[in-house]
Amino acid sequence: MLVILAILLPPLAVYLHEGTTNTRFWISLLLTLLLWLPGVIYALIVVLE
Repeated sequence: MLVILAILLPPLAVYLHEGTTNTRFWISLLLTLLLWLPGVIYALIVVLE
């Protein structure tokens, strides 16, 4: 479920996985806003970790 969410909404997947808005969430949000694909890749790395 989180993998699908990481593809569609990367910051939300990172937030749900981490449980709080920490550094990983903000990095995911920034990467998603700049370019969508790096945000997806980063979110998948965090979720599958």
